[in-house]
Amino acid sequence: MSQTGAPATSLQDIIGHAKEYGFVFPSSEIYDGLQAVYDYGQNGVELKNNLKAAWWKAMTQLHDNIVGIDAAIFMHPLTWKASGHVDGFNDPMIDNKDSKKRYRADQLLEGKAETLAEAGKVEESKTLLAEMGRLLGAEDLEAVRELIISENIVCPVSGTANWTEVRQFNLMFSTQVGSVAEDSSLIYLRPETAQGIFVNFLNVQKSGRMKIPFGIAQIGKAFRNEIVARQFTFRMREFEQMEMQFFVRPGTEMEWYEEWKKQRLAFHKAIGLPAESLQYHDHEKLAHYANAAVDIEYKFPFGFREIEGIHSRTDFDLRNHQELSKKKQQYFDPEIDPDTEKPYGNYIPFVVETSVGADRLFLAAFCNAFTRETGEKERTYLKLHPAIAPIKAAVLPLVKKDGLADIALGIANSLKSTFRTVYDDGGAIGKRYTRQDLIGTPFCIAVDYETKDDNCVTIRHRDTMGQERVPISELKERIGHEVSMERILEAI
Repeated sequence: MSQTGAPATSLQDIIGHAKEYGFVFPSSEIYDGLQAVYDYGQNGVELKNNLKAAWWKAMTQLHDNIVGIDAAIFMHPLTWKASGHVDGFNDPMIDNKDSKKRYRADQLLEGKAETLAEAGKVEESKTLLAEMGRLLGAEDLEAVRELIISENIVCPVSGTANWTEVRQFNLMFSTQVGSVAEDSSLIYLRPETAQGIFVNFLNVQKSGRMKIPFGIAQIGKAFRNEIVARQFTFRMREFEQMEMQFFVRPGTEMEWYEEWKKQRLAFHKAIGLPAESLQYHDHEKLAHYANAAVDIEYKFPFGFREIEGIHSRTDFDLRNHQELSKKKQQYFDPEIDPDTEKPYGNYIPFVVETSVGADRLFLAAFCNAFTRETGEKERTYLKLHPAIAPIKAAVLPLVKKDGLADIALGIANSLKSTFRTVYDDGGAIGKRYTRQDLIGTPFCIAVDYETKDDNCVTIRHRDTMGQERVPISELKERIGHEVSMERILEAI
């Protein structure tokens, strides 16, 4: 975000700041990097871990009927046959013959629709998206190519519409498992974390004595061989998902679908994303497993894009696993059906899924926090919610001599067990404030000569730069409340 009067924030601003201040680095950069793969630096990993902790607590701590698991990345290959990924996990690709560049056909059409909408041609935009959805649903790839040409969509590199045919490209990474090549078996790096939950549905239900409705949450790595990977950490080949599968009685799925739409939007607002930068976007084309689907989108510097999907998956996954494995995936529901006055009995539950990309949420939080103020004095800082900031407080002695450094170190050590605190005595105190602003530290604690007399310190607030005098004995409680995860959970 940018303050009034400041230039608009670009994605390059975000990428540059993230690297310079230890949030995100290109992977293997000394070897010129690896496209669409990134490493989280010392501040980035703290921010990402805090976001994951907020999500985990919001799911498993606030709901008595949601528990968590951590499933393996490697799974039996038939898992992906049952889920539909072997046969249907494809993206429609198209190449420009002149530039030799490859694009996703649907993204080219979505880009044209965005251009139309920005030009005020909203109905034309909706019509184009609807037609794209219809053609992709019918798998009419030649018609998709003709639509691209009829819309005068050109390659941004060559400027020509010299397109190849549209082809489907499977996104799963494959590898071999086994000690000897000739005895090895083909397996896949999981393209999503949901299937690890589905194959453990009965394990969790029986061992936890769970009753419908109940949910299983998981945070884990997933892998997709994205041909067109771009926009920093928004679309990567190795990424992290935070998913929850909520198992419900058939016929109640739409009620729960609407409920989870509201709860998940509330979560994003609670971590600091403003309402005006969030929107729902209903899917034009439903996935093969869904009977309803909506995205929660955030307004990035490159436009509104998905950060979370809420899907009504019906009983597709459990039913397919039951058929392929020959193992029943049913739940016995002892509750009385008011229509029959008998127990609901055995059935395969329906599922409502909430799936948020941890890396996309990180990018949304970072973009939202990036603030540049202009005026008498220009200032750049990260306006992160205090509970997700990498460092909660920095203790700064006015000078290193006369015992002030010892007092500051004592304060820092006393706070470390409660929240992440750092000590910094390098350079002028104004420059130290700036360093902390640039990484989003919400509170700086200044120790000065008066501290030796009154046992008080000055707290400097990041967002307002306002200062207040506080007794050392109150620091843990005062700052601890402001930076606690409880503030996020209470706001959901």
